[in-house]
Amino acid sequence: MTADRGADERGSGSGPRTARLLADAATGEVLRGHDARHAFRSASLVKPLIALDHLRRRGEPTAADRALLEPMLRGSDDAAASELWDRGGREAIVRRAAAEIGLTGTEPPRDPDMWGYVPLTAEDQVRTYRHLLGAGAPGDYVLANLRRYEVIATDGFDQSFGLPAAGAEPVALKQGWSGFGRGPAEPEPEPGPPAEKIPDERIDLESPAMHTTGLIRRDGRLLVVVVCTLHPPGTSWAAAAERITGLTAELLG
Repeated sequence: MTADRGADERGSGSGPRTARLLADAATGEVLRGHDARHAFRSASLVKPLIALDHLRRRGEPTAADRALLEPMLRGSDDAAASELWDRGGREAIVRRAAAEIGLTGTEPPRDPDMWGYVPLTAEDQVRTYRHLLGAGAPGDYVLANLRRYEVIATDGFDQSFGLPAAGAEPVALKQGWSGFGRGPAEPEPEPGPPAEKIPDERIDLESPAMHTTGLIRRDGRLLVVVVCTLHPPGTSWAAAAERITGLTAELLG
């Protein structure tokens, strides 16, 4: 699979920046693309990798497994993701997934506590969806739950930006966001100084990030859609959602 990297819109750390990729899920043929090898922080896009790795190691999910996997995949539940991240060995999850799938731009985070800081690329997201389609029962389980995404995520944010808002009907959907503050359904944080970020020269850790990814059917073909975006500091959720929805609509043409 190849894609045109395109020109940078703004440099890392200064947002906005975008990567867009539309590809045939069966063949990997890139239909449209821009900056597809630029690394973004993953936010929740890493969650399907966490789920796949868990299922590969544990086999058929138990009721206890499903109680974590399903909220994480459908409602983007962060607490469930953190629990499964710890159980799977944190950075080891990313190393195993990269080796299994052949990911070239997805690497462990500098801070092992922060699964949302995994660097990844739009190109690797296409590889991930194509791998899930051929990964047997574990892949089927992940995709079935991504198909049943919840419009309002566990943290209270509305997940209907991007693909759903652009008029597509996703066969599977995974959204990601980071840097927009506390979600409407999240409790007040414990008092005290914020945790210090471990610097990472590979990705922008400061600009608000919003990503939309998934599978759609069009003209008898199954397509992978990936749009990753960074926004200027202080960008509101509504403004970022409107921008990424417009970019997704343009990509879909």
